[in-house]
Amino acid sequence: MLENPRSPRVRAVAKLTKRSARHETGLFLLEGPQAAREALAYRPESVVELFATPAAMERHADVRDAARDAGFEVVLTTESVLDAMADTVTPQGIVAVARQSPTSVRDVFAASPQLIVICEEVRDPGNLGTIIRAADAVGADAVVLTGRTVDPHNPKVVRATTGSLFHLPVAVGVELPTVIERARAAGMQVIAADVGGEDFLAARGRLARPTAWLFGNEARGLEAEHLEMVDVSLRLPIYGAAESLNLATAASVCLYETAFAQRSTD
Repeated sequence: MLENPRSPRVRAVAKLTKRSARHETGLFLLEGPQAAREALAYRPESVVELFATPAAMERHADVRDAARDAGFEVVLTTESVLDAMADTVTPQGIVAVARQSPTSVRDVFAASPQLIVICEEVRDPGNLGTIIRAADAVGADAVVLTGRTVDPHNPKVVRATTGSLFHLPVAVGVELPTVIERARAAGMQVIAADVGGEDFLAARGRLARPTAWLFGNEARGLEAEHLEMVDVSLRLPIYGAAESLNLATAASVCLYETAFAQRSTD
């Protein structure tokens, strides 16, 4: 059992809360039973180590069994060791280390996608995690993150995805003009969500086509030069007194409307 919160092994795991350590090692941190459960179910080959307190293993026997079936020995730790490893104030007794496995943009568009999410300079980890989760929920084919978007392996992003990070391809580090060019080459229309765009309801008829949705920065939205690259910009109507919609909420609405339209033609 690991008992020393200051041991090199524990400190190496804790460093993965920092982007520099994740970049250097190619690893990232998973916290809680849900993240561990989804990683073991969908990407067991990505899991490097799994740590848990004895109490957590009793509460989450399914995680223990999944680890055993995948050939992993769970490393038991004290509560203080888990606290030292985790990014959250109140960890749930399970921490795992996994390998990053981003998909190439070439592979994303080579698969004849019908629905893609592109995030340009999305900076809030909670927003990005929720968008990835929504993309998973609507059956999107992939999520593409431009170079200025927050790291998808940031612990807060990983937690906000609730496991969806392991369910669909995520491509990172590409520049937006390249993504748009590849989307067009794959026969997709590119639609930007923008407060200055056309009324969403008036353009719903075009959503049945293969679509790449583009979402921009929470505060500034998309640059004018980027809006000029897309096929159309759409805005969601505000019927009440709200000043605006949260980015992740708006993205969820756009993605579900598109999924409904695409499936109604099946």
